[in-house]
Amino acid sequence: MASAARDEQAWLLENGNIKLLSKEMRHGHGQSHGRTAHNMSSSSLRTKSDHSIAKKVPCAILKNLLISLQEVFLGTKLSILFIAIPFAIYANYRHYGRPWVFGLSLIGLTPLAERISFLTEQIAFHTGPTVGGLLNATCGNATELIIAIFALMEHKVDVVKYSLLGSILSNLLLVLGTSLLCGGIANISKEQKFDRKQADVNFFLLLLGLLCHALPLVFGGVGQDVARAAQATLALSRTSCVVMILAYLGYLVFQLWTHRQLFDAQEEDGEDEDGESEEEAVLGFWSSFIWLVLMTAVVALLSEFAVDTIEAASGSWGISVSFISVILLPIVGNAAEHAGAIIFAFKNKLDISLGVALGSATQIGIFVIPLTVIVAWIIGIKMDLAFSTMETTALALSIIVTAFTLQDGTSHYLKGLVLLLCYVVIGASFFVNQESSGQPHTVNLGPNQRIFRA
Repeated sequence: MASAARDEQAWLLENGNIKLLSKEMRHGHGQSHGRTAHNMSSSSLRTKSDHSIAKKVPCAILKNLLISLQEVFLGTKLSILFIAIPFAIYANYRHYGRPWVFGLSLIGLTPLAERISFLTEQIAFHTGPTVGGLLNATCGNATELIIAIFALMEHKVDVVKYSLLGSILSNLLLVLGTSLLCGGIANISKEQKFDRKQADVNFFLLLLGLLCHALPLVFGGVGQDVARAAQATLALSRTSCVVMILAYLGYLVFQLWTHRQLFDAQEEDGEDEDGESEEEAVLGFWSSFIWLVLMTAVVALLSEFAVDTIEAASGSWGISVSFISVILLPIVGNAAEHAGAIIFAFKNKLDISLGVALGSATQIGIFVIPLTVIVAWIIGIKMDLAFSTMETTALALSIIVTAFTLQDGTSHYLKGLVLLLCYVVIGASFFVNQESSGQPHTVNLGPNQRIFRA
């Protein structure tokens, strides 16, 4: 078998079919650089940089620096949004309107999220598929995690809960719904199919996360002593977070080692008709690592600006903090990834779109949220998994609706439309909920009874 494969490769090389030989060698030897649906989705927004001018520079160090700058800042279709970053920093330190700082910070975070994905993929080219997969698993939702940590440091636990819940809802309903809708319309003459195996794995883990959210809510509601019930809820939440992180570690073993073939199939689906899906590293290891550290630092800076100014933006725009956190923050944090998922749906490659939406939702649900609770535990902040009844209900119904939508392994535009409409209803419920707007309001109980809430 091995000699036959070598003879076939030699024949292909002699006949000049280098593309096909490259494809056969890649798949025959199982070479992979740890590319996941997240990477492939983000890569759809990248552009090839022209290095002809940079290569004319005689100094090797300066030439490599110029090429690196070109790849990092001009290698994405979102490069125009980088201009918002210096404006956000200037507006913050000049004490301009805080809503402006918030808006500019959100715009600046959009390309940074895509660039972090690009840089982790560049590192994966040099480290191999296993380390690359671990990097993707930990950095795939770095923006949400950094925003959550800064909100925790400001003791804004509600903002943390809202933003992470919003990321799950956004992936399950908005991203997946838009992908199925656009893909169904673009391919209306053909039936769209996808592999359910990966989706089933994600739903099992999402249901585990839902169980860990629902039990503290129920447990806290049945206690007679409020203080004792709160303490028990906190202990149960922390225990559940440890369980979820163990489940996530098992998911990584499942994805990277024991059942890797289920996830490698997405790379094959991501190939174009001409077989040109394999990319090469354009940055060195240390260059990629340094840029990753710098980009993460800028994300941390803009996240701090956004967290500090979210209440000011809420009061100025007349929108509740809950709506901004649940709807706006997740859309900005995953904009590049979401756009890539929609692009692949247009190309009738739903496996990649599902891998992006469900994989990101799973990562947030059983890794980012429990990690945030544990970080809060370490720094002495009491954060639990007991979301409000409306939030837990929205999460539960979103998981159930999405699971039923994908149960038969086929798709059409009506499924996407229903998911989008569910997202609109949930968004409207948070929009009319003014409890987190920062403005006092009243609840009328009768002719002469009112309760004032802050």
